[in-house]
Amino acid sequence: MPPMSRLGRLFAVVAWIEAFTWAGLLVGMFLKYVTETTEAGVWLFGRLHGGAFVLFVVVTLVVGVRLRWGWFRTLVALASSVPPLTTLVAEWWLKRTGHLAEPAEREAAARERAAELQPTR
Repeated sequence: MPPMSRLGRLFAVVAWIEAFTWAGLLVGMFLKYVTETTEAGVWLFGRLHGGAFVLFVVVTLVVGVRLRWGWFRTLVALASSVPPLTTLVAEWWLKRTGHLAEPAEREAAARERAAELQPTR
């Protein structure tokens, strides 16, 4: 697997931040609507998550173009920001498939894997 690029690392960090703020918002909603103890969690994490969501969308579009993900991967990554914590799944998938690396390094790693699979004579 090729090493992550700087943009790939940025995407990973923003994906984790987006997931963390989602989790905080979920806890805040529990405290507000279930236990009816405080609205502070929704107030704080609602704002943080809104900013993290917008940042994730912008970073995903930039990284998708720069690392040549294509429309399918980019749309899946964008869609991962809607359900709670799924940006972590998208980050894991993109890292595991090498799509957080520079395209040239990704292609070189693919050629290397193909050469290893060729039978020797």
